[in-house]
Amino acid sequence: MSYILFADMIGDTARDFGVDWPHLIAQSISFLIVAGLLYKFAYKPILDVLEERRQRIAEGLANAEKIKQELANAQTKAQEILTQASAQGNKMIEEARVAAAKVLETESQKAIATANDIITKARQASEAELVRMKAELRREVGRLVVATAAKVTGNILTPEQQNRLAEDTAKQLANN
Repeated sequence: MSYILFADMIGDTARDFGVDWPHLIAQSISFLIVAGLLYKFAYKPILDVLEERRQRIAEGLANAEKIKQELANAQTKAQEILTQASAQGNKMIEEARVAAAKVLETESQKAIATANDIITKARQASEAELVRMKAELRREVGRLVVATAAKVTGNILTPEQQNRLAEDTAKQLANN
């Protein structure tokens, strides 16, 4: 009985408020149809787009982290390569200095030995041969100057240039 009383009470309240049951049921069905269509064609696609965007953002962040790590690795590798190149460059420079010092020492000893030979020969020569020895010495110094000039410049001098250089050297030696 209480069920009947409850139903009567709802029916009385609905009539007091002016509820028209056929229209209420029709409007409820229309609302459910519109809500279903909106869910299927509007809300669901929006949720799908938002999920897809969330996934792309997550992938982008993962790729950014991966790229950041690769960049750090590349910078570390580049620094190692620069350090190795610097060490090799320093080693090569040091080797070049040592080689240059050896060449300089050898050439200095050769020049000293040649000069000592010339001085010894000049002292042993007699007064009568002094004039001849000076001329020969001038030719020899001219030849050495020409050879040295050729070595220093890296060019082969023409016979005319050799003669001119030898004559200039001879004139300077004659003045001294």
